[in-house]
Amino acid sequence: MSIKIYGDPGSGSLRRVTSAAAIMNVPIERVNIDLFKGESHTPDFLKLNPHGLSPVMVDGDVVLYEASAINLYLADKAGGQLLGATPRERYEVLQWMFWSGEQWRVFATLTFDERIGKRFMGQPEDESITALTFAKIRAAAAVLDAHLAERQFVVGDKLTLADIDIAAPFSQNERTKVPFDEYPNLVAWQQRLLATVPAWAETKREVDERIDTALQGAGIRL
Repeated sequence: MSIKIYGDPGSGSLRRVTSAAAIMNVPIERVNIDLFKGESHTPDFLKLNPHGLSPVMVDGDVVLYEASAINLYLADKAGGQLLGATPRERYEVLQWMFWSGEQWRVFATLTFDERIGKRFMGQPEDESITALTFAKIRAAAAVLDAHLAERQFVVGDKLTLADIDIAAPFSQNERTKVPFDEYPNLVAWQQRLLATVPAWAETKREVDERIDTALQGAGIRL
């Protein structure tokens, strides 16, 4: 029985899972969920994730939501790939994954909701919220930029789940205009991932096509 991954192709969180699965050669079956059509809030989907969010993984009787948890599960399936080369690195990977959820991605997601999501609902951006998210993103980016000053990857000398988790906000930064370009080490690290990790470049194209097509269809110009 194949591992099913439910999600919208425009989702940066789904991108984290599909990229990790491709990198680790873990076979998955994609099940598209159209967020713009409300398919994540149907009764059947809400049984999988009561929050009505994607991605969701179904592997037999194991059902998981939250992309980080799914990626940890897939990494165990793949024999620990992307979890770090040593026990110490594994804890550092987990540290940065938790950091990403607490200090980083949440504010990028909120920015997307304000600057892009509200446009689809015909609502104006609340600039006070955007000012808050930018301040939080800048504070975290300064820490990350310093960390990456002499590093190729977030942990150790190879790609890990920490890189994938932290790179997720770059899925939408061209549309949300978050201030990543103020941090040269951060930008260089992201460009390095796009140049050296084919799955990350391929999933970027998928996200861009999905979101840009949705924007065009809704008559929204950014």
